[in-house]
Amino acid sequence: MPLVRISLLKGRSQAQLGAIADTVHQALVDTYNVHPDDRFQIIEQREPAEMIYDAHYLGVARSDDLVFIHIAAGRWRDTATKRALYRALAARLSANAGMRPEDVQVVLSPNHRDDWSFGNGLASYVKDE
Repeated sequence: MPLVRISLLKGRSQAQLGAIADTVHQALVDTYNVHPDDRFQIIEQREPAEMIYDAHYLGVARSDDLVFIHIAAGRWRDTATKRALYRALAARLSANAGMRPEDVQVVLSPNHRDDWSFGNGLASYVKDE
């Protein structure tokens, strides 16, 4: 179960926000072995002073259309799977939401099965002994 936080500057239309959210989820389903019903996303629209970034870090030319995609998900994916996700996100957000691939920044926060509670005070992925 990934929890996805999508952070970007204010000013996007509802249609574009929907396209971004849908595209991120579909990339997770197609490349990251996420079930289609497993969708938990938070979209944060920020003021310009609330998003600070280096426009040229590591030789990537970023613009104010930059989107940060922070994904908290299980630690059980390998590097090839992560790379496939990065490629899919950049390509699909470009095609579906009019974003430049340079403006798609992804951060994964891997965790363990006992790090999730979906409610009722239970560690949802932990089987009782």
